[in-house]
Amino acid sequence: MVSELEWQKSSYSGQGANCLYFAAASDGTVRIRESAQPGVVLAAAPEALRELIREIKAGEYDDLT
Repeated sequence: MVSELEWQKSSYSGQGANCLYFAAASDGTVRIRESAQPGVVLAAAPEALRELIREIKAGEYDDLT
């Protein structure tokens, strides 16, 4: 369950609102939630999440903003 996970706030979130939280689940996935909607939780394989972060840093999604 979501409440049983040990959530860690992203160091990039700072002290404001709209923070991202991450947790390691027992099934090996990484869970991600946002403070404005804590009941909405995404699950991702660690490898897929690393690839997504690499792509974001490389600017591959900049045209979406």
